[in-house]
Amino acid sequence: MTRALLVGGSSDIGLAIVSRLRADGPVSAVLMGRDSARLRAASERLVADGIAPVAVEVVDADDLAEHERAVASAFERGGDGADVVILAVGRLGAQAGLDADPDEATDVMRVNFLGAGSLLLECLRRLRAQGRGTMIVLSSVAAERPRAGNAIYGAAKTGLDALSQAMADSMAGTGVRVLTVRPGFVISKMTAGLKPAPMATTPEAVADAAVRAMSGNGSTVWVPGRLRWVFALLRHVPRAVFRRLPL
Repeated sequence: MTRALLVGGSSDIGLAIVSRLRADGPVSAVLMGRDSARLRAASERLVADGIAPVAVEVVDADDLAEHERAVASAFERGGDGADVVILAVGRLGAQAGLDADPDEATDVMRVNFLGAGSLLLECLRRLRAQGRGTMIVLSSVAAERPRAGNAIYGAAKTGLDALSQAMADSMAGTGVRVLTVRPGFVISKMTAGLKPAPMATTPEAVADAAVRAMSGNGSTVWVPGRLRWVFALLRHVPRAVFRRLPL
């Protein structure tokens, strides 16, 4: 039985990863999030996919003081800790950059880095204490080189991505592995209404890549994989040229 903890329990990508784990054997799940109604709906979706039992833990990523308690409770609900933890906390918004609503901009930064980062650290402390497990962190290709058209979200994801990469190194030899997953544009409820970018992907494709990577030795997963080479070039493009690219 694989015990999965999904932090960001209504995430389309996170739920797809939990469902994909089921292809390799029985799975139980704990869903953590702020909206109890959405967590219940997500639970029903997983049960329909053959995943059981499914429990929920309500906590807001913005409520930092509750993170330690909520993560401890979620690990206890798993019965014997967690084998796989998926961090799928995130908010898309403030794409107008400097002209975005100030409250929205700070919320995007706070949720995507401060809230998600705090939950990442709490989960890693629990995994290290139990001496085993895999942590899957949903980052974004936006973290590789934030662009002017998505500066606030990209910068926040860069912070989370950097933390995830550094934690992957710090966990070496502990029995805990950290996978940083960098999808491109994902067609999901989070991006509903937006024009898909080139090389757009799906939650199921991200899930398949993430679960396959669990059996490998790498620490960074690009989805689709060819984005690795696209951004290997983009990171070296001079700034004066990069700012004019239609990204």
